[in-house]
Amino acid sequence: MKAVVGLGNPGRRYEGTRHNLGFMVVEAVARRPGARATGAAREQFESLVMETTLGDERILLVKPQTYMNLAGSAVQPLLAWHKIAPADCLVICDDLNLPVGRLRFRAGGSAGGHHGLEDIEQRLATQEYPRLRIGLGLPAGWVVESFVLGKFSGEELKAIEPAVKAAAEGVELWATKGVNAAANRFNPGPKPPKDPPKQDK
Repeated sequence: MKAVVGLGNPGRRYEGTRHNLGFMVVEAVARRPGARATGAAREQFESLVMETTLGDERILLVKPQTYMNLAGSAVQPLLAWHKIAPADCLVICDDLNLPVGRLRFRAGGSAGGHHGLEDIEQRLATQEYPRLRIGLGLPAGWVVESFVLGKFSGEELKAIEPAVKAAAEGVELWATKGVNAAANRFNPGPKPPKDPPKQDK
């Protein structure tokens, strides 16, 4: 069994906010044609958990209900109970330092200032768990907290909606083929045209 953990904040107040991108991706994974749920979502270890299959893999789709900064207190006991190794737990979160809508799979590494990842890292006592970051592209002049807890603008959604769809596809590829396959497919981002358009003089 593997786990896919989307990070966010619980409650109606935070629905649709930028910091809840992880929740959005988990919900999109559950809707994928290849996902076959084995039961309704249930509460377990301060999380909403739904078991599904992707390909031949049994997957727990997890949305911690602890608020972002305490996500590790939900993730660690859940993994321990189900005997899931950190290397088989993909954590999905937003990233202020990536351009809006850009995906980045990694097999491990530092939290990079993300408080949810920091708490998971502390509780698991390792940085070696895969993660998928999705770019928010913090604009100049914004206070971080106000930005991440705000809702997406219509212009942002033009990049975020296809990014969430691509992320869900990437999660399925991770589950069936591994993190390197997902990174090779989704990390490069859009490619520039081979021949830039000529400028009128």
